Amino acid sequence: MAAPRARRINIPLRHVALTCGAMLFALLANVTYLQAFGADRLDEDPRNRRTLIARFDRPRGDILLRDGSVVAASIENEDGEYRYRRVYPGGPLYAPVTGHLSLRGADGIERAEDPVLSGKAPRVRVHSLVDGTEAGATLRLTVDPRAQRAAYEGLRATGRRGAAVAIDPATGAILAMASFPSYDPNVYTTFDGAALDRADKLLRSDPADPLLNRAIQRSYPPGSAFKVVTSAAALGSGRYRPTTDVGAPAALRLPETGTGPRDPGGTSCDDGTLPLADAFKVSCDTPFAKIGVELGQDALRDQARAFGFDADDLAVPMPVTGSVYPQGMDQAQTALSALGRFGGRATPLMIAMISAAIANDGALMRPYLVEDVRLADGTVIDGAEPSQYRRALDADEANRLTAMMVTVTRPGGAGEAAAIPGVEVAAKTGGAENTAGSAASGQEHGIFTGFAPAAGPRVAVGVVVEHGGPGGRVAAPIARAIMQAVLGLPAVADQSAGSPPGDTGDQVE
Repeated sequence: MAAPRARRINIPLRHVALTCGAMLFALLANVTYLQAFGADRLDEDPRNRRTLIARFDRPRGDILLRDGSVVAASIENEDGEYRYRRVYPGGPLYAPVTGHLSLRGADGIERAEDPVLSGKAPRVRVHSLVDGTEAGATLRLTVDPRAQRAAYEGLRATGRRGAAVAIDPATGAILAMASFPSYDPNVYTTFDGAALDRADKLLRSDPADPLLNRAIQRSYPPGSAFKVVTSAAALGSGRYRPTTDVGAPAALRLPETGTGPRDPGGTSCDDGTLPLADAFKVSCDTPFAKIGVELGQDALRDQARAFGFDADDLAVPMPVTGSVYPQGMDQAQTALSALGRFGGRATPLMIAMISAAIANDGALMRPYLVEDVRLADGTVIDGAEPSQYRRALDADEANRLTAMMVTVTRPGGAGEAAAIPGVEVAAKTGGAENTAGSAASGQEHGIFTGFAPAAGPRVAVGVVVEHGGPGGRVAAPIARAIMQAVLGLPAVADQSAGSPPGDTGDQVE
């Protein structure tokens, strides 16, 4: 009789044992999940004070420029619980690139390359275990200090918001990335939480958006700079050559509308017909609107995408806002899109990439900011590997388009203000209409895209000055200064400030 009774007693014991076993399994599973999958999330939680202390408990890797200049470094903190503090010697000049590191998080390169700079990246951690060091790795950027300063000072001199980007067309290396207005990242390095919150609130409430990197985080209507894309589509169609005559009426009535684009002053750029290259030189609107209708939106879109429009895979390594070409247009809208006046949007980086592709025989290289990664002892553990991002057009078409762009900076061209003595500069200027901004400022966005030297290009530039007026007046001198800096040439005085180049009848965009 004892055996059946024992079996009856063992039934609840087995239930208890199974329940305890299940609870233990769940506990172990949760611990495993937290350690294997949830650790990063817990580390990034701003409430995790242990992680914050650990982040500033050892030196973070430096951020260097192309020439080795330091633009971000860790220094010992003399008091308090945090041993190291981040400093930014370049201040606002490099803030759009470096970003900042604070108790509340990180931005810019500091955020995009945090695993490497902090030493958490596996390839850095392995070397740290071998040599016993705990410092993060150093990043050397592609930024040229002379080009960066020329870009920033040029933007600041206008007193307008804007951005400028310079690229090495052969590799995709970003030589300058300036945004104005900017901010001093050193205000974020304080360990006083209240002071940090006040500084952050002040910057975020500033209507000028100084925390915004306009070079890659804001897009603009491309305006007449998009005529480069339209011209590439025209040349690629086989129906046009630079010498092909195109109609240039003073006004063009668009299909299904009673209105259309007009060239300045209500007069045609010539006698109603002129070669495509000449229409490009002085930036006539009506010929390119007609070309847009003839080619159709699909051809224009295909060409725009060949330059990188409508892509969502670009990072430098910070993510880049997409540039877009509109869809679902009628013929009138297509005509305006060919002028960069309907629906299209482009970042200043994209505006530079357009010229970079043409400068590199039609091959657009993937843009990048990090040249190499080095350990504390100087050992290089990673380096940039330039790669092609898109094939925008073939080499012959690129050469024809280059010849057209060179005329823009010659006497009488819309971009004469970008001319450099002794150097052929290929360019296209533009004025991008912006309804919301124009009402407030009375000015369109000034835009410039170009490269130099035209033969053997070494730098391609994109400049946007918000509400600055025609690009040939305000953006072209900034681009010229950047190109001179990259080429190692002395700056020349701006002979055209305040007045359009050429005769009073010339169009300046």
